[in-house]
Amino acid sequence: MEEVTDERTHTLVEQEKDEDDTPMLSAQALEALKEFLAEQNRALAPGDDGGGGAAAGGLEKEVVLLAEDWRLSQFWYDRETAEAVSEEVLYLCDSICCPSVACLACPTLYAYLKKIAPNLPVQLFEYDKRFGQYGSEFTFYDYNQPEELPSSLKTAYQIVVADPPYLSKECLEKVSQTISFLLQPGKSYLLLLTGEVQKDKAAELLGLYPCGFRPQHSSKLGNEFRLFTNYDPGMRLGGWEQDQQML
Repeated sequence: MEEVTDERTHTLVEQEKDEDDTPMLSAQALEALKEFLAEQNRALAPGDDGGGGAAAGGLEKEVVLLAEDWRLSQFWYDRETAEAVSEEVLYLCDSICCPSVACLACPTLYAYLKKIAPNLPVQLFEYDKRFGQYGSEFTFYDYNQPEELPSSLKTAYQIVVADPPYLSKECLEKVSQTISFLLQPGKSYLLLLTGEVQKDKAAELLGLYPCGFRPQHSSKLGNEFRLFTNYDPGMRLGGWEQDQQML
C-alpha cells in the first residue's frame, strides 16, 4: 500500500577521541550518518531528473522519494512496479485528447510519472502534507472525508489510480466514493492497487477485475497485492485474469 516498512537499522554513531580528547566519528559511523541524513532529506522535485532522464526499458536512475512514514501506513512501490504502472498510464494517455491523471494516495506513482513525463497533468491526492512541496499539483486528502475536495476537481479526470492506505472494507468503500467523485463520466480508466483480500469488494463496488501483474513494494510485505482495472488491458499488465465473475 502505497499508503513499506524500512527494516534497515542505522548503525549507531560511535565516537572516538584523539589525543586532544576531541570527539571524532569513525569511518563506519560517518558513512552510516551520511546514509541516515540522506534518507531523511531526499526528495524529488517534480520533473527534476537529476541529470538522468528516461531510457529505453526504464529510467536511467531510480526516482528518489521522501522517507516513508510508517505511522501513516506508507509503503512505496519498488521500481519495477512504479515503472510498469507509469507505462500503463502513459499508454492510456496516448488514447485521450487532453488527458488528466489523479493519483489517489500513491505518491510513488506521481513522482515516476512526473519524472518520465514532466508536462503531463497529474494531481496527487495525499494525506501527508510533506508532499505539499509539489505545489498546486498536491491536494490534501483524508479518506475519512471522501468528498471534501475542491468542487473544481469533480469528474475532472479520465484516469484515476488509487491505492487505499488500509486493507479494510471501510477504507475501500470510502476511497470508492472519492473515485466516483473524481472520475469523468463516460469512457474513463481506473486502476486500483490493493490487497488480494479486496478482490470481491473491488468487483462489487467498482466493477474491477485483477490483472496478472503483481505489484511489489520496496520492502517486502506479508500481504499479497494486486492491480485491478475497469478495462481489459489486453496483453499489458499480464492481461486480465479470467474467472467465474466475468463469465
